[in-house]
Amino acid sequence: MQPNGDANQRIATISAHLNPRSLQMEESSGLQQVNCRAKGGSSGFRVAILGAAGGIGQPLAMLMKMNPLVSALHLYDVVNSPGVTADISHMDTGAVVRGFLGQNQLENALTGMDLVIIPAGVPRKPGMTRDDLFNINAGIVKTLCEGVAKCCPKAIVNLISNPVNSTVPIAAEVFKKAGTYDPKRLLGVTMLDVVRANTFVAEVLGTDPREVDVPVVGGHAGVTILPLLSQVKPPCSFTREETDYLTTRIQNGGTEVVEAYAAVRFADACLRGLRGDGGVVQCAFVASQVTELPFFASKVRLGRTGIEDIHPLGPLNEYERIGLDKAKKELASSIEKGVSFIKK
Repeated sequence: MQPNGDANQRIATISAHLNPRSLQMEESSGLQQVNCRAKGGSSGFRVAILGAAGGIGQPLAMLMKMNPLVSALHLYDVVNSPGVTADISHMDTGAVVRGFLGQNQLENALTGMDLVIIPAGVPRKPGMTRDDLFNINAGIVKTLCEGVAKCCPKAIVNLISNPVNSTVPIAAEVFKKAGTYDPKRLLGVTMLDVVRANTFVAEVLGTDPREVDVPVVGGHAGVTILPLLSQVKPPCSFTREETDYLTTRIQNGGTEVVEAYAAVRFADACLRGLRGDGGVVQCAFVASQVTELPFFASKVRLGRTGIEDIHPLGPLNEYERIGLDKAKKELASSIEKGVSFIKK
């Protein structure tokens, strides 16, 4: 017995919901995919996560599926994305989820996106040097950003892949080569440092971390992470011992799940900016004239075109000025390493 037209349509809708367009699937099923927006689906922004099956990507995908500003969520990876997509797609929230597997589906994953979040990369493995790790992750970021330049050049790009101090310059060079570079739309995600700083400072103060705001500037690795404890809100003061303890702890902590939470916090800020909300300010690693370096993390105001304003550092105490000098020396070499990777 042949299925009727309504059944065909329902099957095609479910298929499109879980799988990207592929010739093999269309030939084998005889069904034409349809736009997989559900009836009554939410209006909002189209978001792609590149590296959605990884340790950061999976919880990030779940958290983005819960965001009411997301109408379509594309999950891309070179392995395991179908399973992640199936799990996430069953959540009863408005965003419609589609999965994309492998290099040949990257362009489909990116076409029409408003926001692209990139946590893709590999962790350091036994026997792997730092240069080995850099070259692998730098190559991954280069390939993905070439896809962004081709398929969604106007998208806001949130870059999480480490080392952010080098991968953001890599992405910038890729976009420059493609003729699509807009520094307002490329942001290295340093929100993890802010989340961690707010939490650790709140512990010392004995207060709710949601009421604490610690500016974290510089970069996103080691000594380049500079919490400006003199500018904490609400205003407070710390002893030299407390400052040393907090600065070191903020610079050296980190977990993948917290990274995902921080990434979704920052992505939400970008989406609120795209929506036109006022007063959306977060720290990010961006093209900047705050210092003599071409990239630097500081507070930025987000809006419909991405970065609308970059805040100055404000007054620094002696401890922070010394930290800034150390951060800039390390940052300069990391930035140059990223630029050289593309230009070599």
